[in-house]
Amino acid sequence: MCKTYSIGEVAETLDLTVHTLRYYDKEGLMPFVERSPSGQRLFKDSDIEALRIIQCLKLTGMPLKEIKGFIQWCQEGDSSLTQRYEMFLERKAKVEAQMEELKKTMEIIDHKCHYYMTAVEAGTEEIHKS
Repeated sequence: MCKTYSIGEVAETLDLTVHTLRYYDKEGLMPFVERSPSGQRLFKDSDIEALRIIQCLKLTGMPLKEIKGFIQWCQEGDSSLTQRYEMFLERKAKVEAQMEELKKTMEIIDHKCHYYMTAVEAGTEEIHKS
């Protein structure tokens, strides 16, 4: 028999709140999660992995509505493989662009760290004005 986890255990594992998981369920992002006869959610390892993908997509800035579409594609099976592949290519491009922007931001921050470190060591910003 497959091990199952409570919503609290899953929340702790994924560093989410129980409220967030219930919200995801209400929004239709977890149609794969089974329930006990009393209505308690019973999460399997595969459900936790699916939730990790949802977290990943959220971190890329994907709206929940689009994530829900992805979940629906997954449930359709092989007929949606191309759509899912193209979606991940699009997400990859978006993350690469975000990384480039963050790299530029880090260069500015590094410069300012050096600027202030040398000013602190000299006791004045005047060191940069000569």
